[in-house]
Amino acid sequence: MTHSRTLARIATAAPEMRRFAARPDTRRRDLTPSAAIERRPAADGLAVVDLTDAPDWDARLNEAPGANLYAARPWGTYKGRLNWSVRRVVVRDGQGRDLAFVQYQVRRVGFARFVLAQGGPVLTEAGAARAEATLSAFRDHLALGPFDLLGVNFHEFQDNEAVPALLALGFVPVVSPRHHTLELDLTRDVEAIEAGLDAKWRRNLAKAKRNPDLETTILTDPDARLAAFDTFAGMYAALQARKGFSNTLNPQAFRDIAATDPRLVILELRENGVPIMVRIAHRAKLRWTDFFAASNERGRATNAAALSVWTLIEQAKAEGCPVYDLGGIDPAGNRGVFDFKRGVSRRVVQSTPLWLHGRNRLVRSAAAALLAQR
Repeated sequence: MTHSRTLARIATAAPEMRRFAARPDTRRRDLTPSAAIERRPAADGLAVVDLTDAPDWDARLNEAPGANLYAARPWGTYKGRLNWSVRRVVVRDGQGRDLAFVQYQVRRVGFARFVLAQGGPVLTEAGAARAEATLSAFRDHLALGPFDLLGVNFHEFQDNEAVPALLALGFVPVVSPRHHTLELDLTRDVEAIEAGLDAKWRRNLAKAKRNPDLETTILTDPDARLAAFDTFAGMYAALQARKGFSNTLNPQAFRDIAATDPRLVILELRENGVPIMVRIAHRAKLRWTDFFAASNERGRATNAAALSVWTLIEQAKAEGCPVYDLGGIDPAGNRGVFDFKRGVSRRVVQSTPLWLHGRNRLVRSAAAALLAQR
């Protein structure tokens, strides 16, 4: 989420941008979702079809193995509330087959456009076989100006075929210290997974399991999920005030999405019926990702964090997911959380980078350098 805020500040990164401001820009720049489905020709016999208003977007998207929340309509609704213009397009071949689903966001800062595609492009099987042509068609569809920037952030749902395609098309990977996470292999037996936990972490988990006053519930009722999210928002605000960190999450704009989207798993942990912790994870076929968590003093005193994480790990395993992503690490900036996560897994992997593209290499390089320092 933090990339979208940083991209919106890049307009001051290159002096050439200010000189460009004096030049008239007569090209058509649609920033508002179109009510009509429009087709635009693309290279290699491909077509880019605008499905911004198509009611079956999520149903079509979910047929692709890499489907995820970031490419889904609810996430687009959320980003629209944060003043991004959101569009949804599909790339199709001459036979009418879907090759890629892309939900992208547009924001204009002065004379520059910033386009951000999160969670995709989501390639279908046919699209993976023609990844370079598919991604080229999407890029060309945007008609980027000399000082526009396009960022692609797959959020761990990057298809392997997309990497050489992006490199061939002139995208540069931007990697910062925060582009690392810890993964837990869920293909093993539950007993083996638990045995692999750090000894202290395992003791804390056992202590929480033995506590008869603690109860974990994965919520499915929308009203209960909404109430739990409001509890989370209050705890999260207190946590931010106590630790002094910032985050781009806007709870008020996100609450109805959290309450209703099945891709978000909301777990509430109660002590004697009173909520003391809420943890939210992103559910996808190939990966569950720890999203957000917040607790009060009782949550911290009862090892609620260990019990909540373990409960979600067991649920992800039961649903056949092969990987549990612990949601990123920051050993330099947040050592305590890093040590807690490392008690679950010591398998450090580099997250998928932000792929950045721009017609002006100097502007692209300046933006990449700025983003890499995050």
